[in-house]
Amino acid sequence: MSRVRTGPVLGLTAQTVLLAGLAATVGLDVAGWLAGLGYGVVTCVALQRGLRRRGVDRLGPADRVTLARGVLVGGVTALVVTGFSGPTPLSVLVPVTAVALALDAVDGWVARRTGTASALGARFDMEVDAFLILVLSVQVTPVVGPWVLAIGGLRYAFVVAGWLLPWMRGTLPPRFWRKVVAATQGVLLLVVAADVLARPVTAVLAAVALALLVESFGHDVGWLWWHRSTRPAQATVPTPVAALPVPAVAALPSVASVRPRVDTITDRSFVAHQPV
Repeated sequence: MSRVRTGPVLGLTAQTVLLAGLAATVGLDVAGWLAGLGYGVVTCVALQRGLRRRGVDRLGPADRVTLARGVLVGGVTALVVTGFSGPTPLSVLVPVTAVALALDAVDGWVARRTGTASALGARFDMEVDAFLILVLSVQVTPVVGPWVLAIGGLRYAFVVAGWLLPWMRGTLPPRFWRKVVAATQGVLLLVVAADVLARPVTAVLAAVALALLVESFGHDVGWLWWHRSTRPAQATVPTPVAALPVPAVAALPSVASVRPRVDTITDRSFVAHQPV
């Protein structure tokens, strides 16, 4: 029988409570409710599957911080979708988003302090970041223009490209500039979403964010292309077990994380480019 992990369920419960609070204070329409609840359900199911696949029963300390940030992102999603049919309550959207962005630094710090960094935590962190940037891109589209959706969509386009092009699934080396660009996206989009600056200035900020992201993606795509494997696979001849060499640990290639959250990630699906 499949075991239910309480962490994801508690996250879904907290998501529902937050949505109810937003509905009672600033108001949510049906679409906003459905978007927020849908996000919460998908997050709950994905975390349940991730925990089950890795044979663990509970979230780590850093994962709980990420889950709290994910709940806030669900609230932001509901507010943005509700804004399709009326004015978005920026007085609530901006501070909730700011807290969610600030917690992005907290979960990594907790993971390092407690020694609980994991591939699942890194993936969870990555997906929450990416979705928040996508939602913020949708929010600022009426202010800047539809081209700003590229900021939120580039990461997902990169993932799709990896499905179609095997060489795009290579392991990227660590790059500090990638982390700087990732942090910049959320900050700049939040400033644009706050709508406190002149429209030409907000357009420039969004353009800067997109330019930095394109440079970061372009650098990584170029690196993957340059280091793609071009040698055809050779047939292997069975070798006696006793004759197999035992490689030294120091000679094994390390898989560096593109997030500060984890030092080493062995799950290949977690090392794709993470712009946010």
